[in-house]
Amino acid sequence: MDDYLKAILLGVVQALTEFLPISSSGHLVVAPEIIGDDVSSLTFDVGLHLGTMVAVVVYFWRDWIEIIVSGVRDLSRHRWDVAKWEWPSKLGLWIALGTVPAVLIGLLFKDRIDQQLREPEVVGVALILGGILLGLVDRWGATIGRITDMTPGRSFAIGCAQAVALIPGVSRSGATIGMGRVLGYSRVSAARFSFLLSAPVVLGAGVLQLGDALGGSEDVSWGPLLLGALTAAVVGALVIRFLLAFLESQTLRLFVWYRIALGLAILGAVAFGAF
Repeated sequence: MDDYLKAILLGVVQALTEFLPISSSGHLVVAPEIIGDDVSSLTFDVGLHLGTMVAVVVYFWRDWIEIIVSGVRDLSRHRWDVAKWEWPSKLGLWIALGTVPAVLIGLLFKDRIDQQLREPEVVGVALILGGILLGLVDRWGATIGRITDMTPGRSFAIGCAQAVALIPGVSRSGATIGMGRVLGYSRVSAARFSFLLSAPVVLGAGVLQLGDALGGSEDVSWGPLLLGALTAAVVGALVIRFLLAFLESQTLRLFVWYRIALGLAILGAVAFGAF
């Protein structure tokens, strides 16, 4: 398949699966079986990560500006007396705190995860089990909490869920939205914090991969990289807008059934030797 067409296709897949609770890593593990063996090259990985990060930054640009301006102001006025900080400054701190678990787990275990868990059967099981858990917590979770009720402990708990999602098939957005529901947040508030929390991790992963690409032996195809990033950014922003509007009136049931169906299909394909 032409690299530019592949970049567009992977950009769409990455944007849909990164922000919908259906696992981007899980889809990209099985993608080589469908559209070619080289889809996990650094060229595509870098472009897709940076594109989805741009989607979060652009869609929530007002939030990020408010966080930065308020944070600078509060640090100059109150230093580290967090109790006196305004809400946007605290939100920025909670996002940073929630990022810590995924960074630590990623640095310690990323190579082991890539070598041992990036298998179709792992993805299939994770999709099914994660889907069942997501359905249960969404059904029984409270819906009264708002993002302004976020606390250090809750942000860290959601960050731990994000770290678990390093396992392919779990879904970063699914794990963080699900933990938000466990902690009593409404679907929209849980999704909103999930999206904001994704930016530092996705940016860090993209920068590390870009460094590997520039310093390694693999030739970087800048055209497909940029096209994939642009596609992921545009489609990602549209997906964020769709999901936040969808969750205003709907449950996560649609995504639960999709995960279970896809997981069963992958396990069936493995059983019949298709993967």
